Amino acid sequence: MTSFDSWSFNFFSMTLATLAIIVSKSSVTVALPIEFRPSPWSLAHATFYGDETASETLGGACGYGNLFSNGYGTDTAALSTTLFNNGFACGTCYQIKCVESTWCYPGVPFTTVTATNLCPPNWAQDSNNGGWCNPPRVHFDMSKPAFMKIAQWKAGIVPVMYRRVPCVRPGGLRFYFQGNGYWLLVYVMNVGGGGDIAQMWVKGSKTGWISMSHNWGATYQAFATLGSQSLSFKITSYTSKETIIAWDVAPANWNVGSTYTTDVNFH
Repeated sequence: MTSFDSWSFNFFSMTLATLAIIVSKSSVTVALPIEFRPSPWSLAHATFYGDETASETLGGACGYGNLFSNGYGTDTAALSTTLFNNGFACGTCYQIKCVESTWCYPGVPFTTVTATNLCPPNWAQDSNNGGWCNPPRVHFDMSKPAFMKIAQWKAGIVPVMYRRVPCVRPGGLRFYFQGNGYWLLVYVMNVGGGGDIAQMWVKGSKTGWISMSHNWGATYQAFATLGSQSLSFKITSYTSKETIIAWDVAPANWNVGSTYTTDVNFH
């Protein structure tokens, strides 16, 4: 190989290395959305609370308020403490199917519910006889309309198989504001993908990113003066660890008691 050929070979090798670095950097900055995948099926039990109107399911430990107007409807369930995870499971979605009971409706593969409430322990009752939500039991206390999709309500309790599935939500995240001039409390709703939230930040048009603390359920708070500023939010999924940013969610004249929507969501 002549000296010219050797120089050409070395130049070509360095060019390839440079291109590899550029491609590598591009792959880091242009990340594809992280999609939450269904979990394996597991065994649990299910009961129901309330009546056919599901009026008793409104509100709940997750703070979603009116489940009808906020898009969750009657396909909801309260989770036992083991599943509820101190509120970090709020918004998660499950497929549930009745199994090994004469009360099961035949030919019904499953129904899908969203976690909107906590089923608290009842230590006055045995875990296998009334204390269905006592730790470490995995239990779903479903709305009556949701329960009636998989089993006859007269059963009271049925064995079920369940699995976590992606939450399919139309549109983007929704933020409901409460608080005052020095304290912002945000209810986060309509979360897609894993349905859950691990961390959250708020940014005013005159501030940097401010870390918000978990208040309860699906609510996060910031002790800061954010009035007269447009607000953006950064949210990290508890399950997938993906972080997304919703820019300029609320205008500078935002108000408590109002809900603000965005077009971004988890997958």
